[in-house]
Amino acid sequence: MNGRSCIRSLAIAWAAVLLWLPASSPADDAALLRELRAGAVVLMRHAQTVPGVGDPPGWKLERCETQRNLAPVGIEHAKRIGQWFKAQQLRVSAVRSSPWCRTRDTAMLAFDRHDDWPALSNIFEDRSGADAQAAAVKRYIDGVKPGELVVLVSHGSTIGHIVPGAGGLASGESVVVRRAAQAGAAPIVLGRLTIP
Repeated sequence: MNGRSCIRSLAIAWAAVLLWLPASSPADDAALLRELRAGAVVLMRHAQTVPGVGDPPGWKLERCETQRNLAPVGIEHAKRIGQWFKAQQLRVSAVRSSPWCRTRDTAMLAFDRHDDWPALSNIFEDRSGADAQAAAVKRYIDGVKPGELVVLVSHGSTIGHIVPGAGGLASGESVVVRRAAQAGAAPIVLGRLTIP
């Protein structure tokens, strides 16, 4: 393949990616920011990890060194997420995270705090408790008071199970929701929050 063919192939690939990505307009961004200021729940996927899928064989929840953890780029991204929230003057009422180290670290780097919550645990390898976890998170979201802004840091598979249609979140990306119209139903999706 010559240089021109390579450049053309790259341009076509980038065009395909850009067409696939959902576009957001400044009006959409402003509307989502208003929702965040009025109170909402941010379901955030942890920032980027070192390469891999799932956790290494023999991993242990209580030992971070055995898990797949944040990559340097993920550490920097988590910090930028926190800086963005501060720059927008968004006051976060509570931060809960899955007990996995990559979610705890994302929460700590972005918001300087976290509370472990097993309902946010990773269901990628074991879905046996997925429905009970999702139900607990939905009850929690239903109980968030108007005006409160809560961040829940979890895993892509777990968030996708809690909010059908919210799958495919990129590392560090969030889906912003509010309480369901009826108890037990899926939360109402207000939009996706992507902080570069």
